[in-house]
Amino acid sequence: MFRLYRVVSLFALLIALALPVGTGQAFAAKVVTAKNVPLGTILIRTKQRRLYYGLGDGKAIVYRVGVGRAGKQWTGVTRIRRKAKRPAWAPTRQIIRDNPRVPRIIPGGSPRNPLGVAALVLAKANYAIHGTNRPGSIGGFVSYGCIRMHNRDIKDLYDRVGWGTKVVVTR
Repeated sequence: MFRLYRVVSLFALLIALALPVGTGQAFAAKVVTAKNVPLGTILIRTKQRRLYYGLGDGKAIVYRVGVGRAGKQWTGVTRIRRKAKRPAWAPTRQIIRDNPRVPRIIPGGSPRNPLGVAALVLAKANYAIHGTNRPGSIGGFVSYGCIRMHNRDIKDLYDRVGWGTKVVVTR
């Protein structure tokens, strides 16, 4: 029995080590040196698929994110115009055009809701920084321009930022 337990444990460890980075495996937010991220500013680097939140003194918290797919990415400076916990989701016209059968609204808290547990709605068009119901998409080029985060990470960031927080999106 003990031998079987060791074999099963070793097999589980090998599977965990073999998981590719984009599968939603844990990527804990961490504090890093980031002299170019001002205190209280969110910097998103789409090429890196990372979001930085400036803590001051040359430090930032870095989170792994999912970003816009090819042709759906954007760059620029905007601000958080609204915060919502358990937000309902309604597709944009472009999403409806691409997928006419998509539901017109998915209530907050639904396991089908692509916004996850919280959203930071941006002043730029129909974009938000939000959680997800698809954690395996984090780390990829996956959205229509929104920034996806693990639900635990958006909860953390949500508590750190307020309305009007500056958001800078770069390639």
